[in-house]
Amino acid sequence: VAGPPAAGAYRERPSKPTSFRKSYERRELPVALLHDTRGQQIAWKVEIDKLDYHHFLPLFFDGLSETTHPYAVLARQGVHDMLEHGGPRILPVIPQLIMPIKNALNTRNRQVICSTLKVLQHLVTSADMVGEALVPYYRQILPIFNIFKNMNRLRKGSSALSRMFCPTGLLSCTSADNCGSDSPPESPSALSSSVNTGDGIDYSQHKRQNIGDLIQETLEMFERYGGEDAFINIKYMVPTYESCMLN
Repeated sequence: VAGPPAAGAYRERPSKPTSFRKSYERRELPVALLHDTRGQQIAWKVEIDKLDYHHFLPLFFDGLSETTHPYAVLARQGVHDMLEHGGPRILPVIPQLIMPIKNALNTRNRQVICSTLKVLQHLVTSADMVGEALVPYYRQILPIFNIFKNMNRLRKGSSALSRMFCPTGLLSCTSADNCGSDSPPESPSALSSSVNTGDGIDYSQHKRQNIGDLIQETLEMFERYGGEDAFINIKYMVPTYESCMLN
């Protein structure tokens, strides 16, 4: 008798065309993509300080779900630039950012999740009270954290070569990441307790592409900047999380 089919909790969900992409194709965004000796950079057509954050910040966050060029580059760099210069204008826009963040995480795309986690870390430190303003929305944001929290671990006995390369040609894809595959990773009981690369090189640490580590970092920042109610709300959604401040 065949066992039940996989639930597909780790399987990527295709994202729908975003409002960010539609706005870019209509040339309604004040950004352009430049190519220079440092690689791909975005150029703002207006000063960032003069932007309407209630309109443009949620729009750029909506682009975090994108994986195709040039939308992904423009959205991610644009978000970081706006957070860098936003100051007190960021806090009033927080409620409008929750759905784009949730949609990006729910794609379950490893690259999108990593980028969104880095944005969340930048968001909580971008202005005063932002970390506390996110606490009521943990129920929308943290379920994906709980699913992928242990995805920094490797299968026992996997070879160094299989850890370094994957069908998509990307470095640092571990066998637990299942890069290029729809099959879910093994259960936690079948995973080793730490990342042991043998004679291989774990490039994901240097590039900050390790989902499990990024989730742990993000949860700790949520707790530090989220006020006195942050830990109990994180613990409710991610039961395995241990406080970085109480212990």
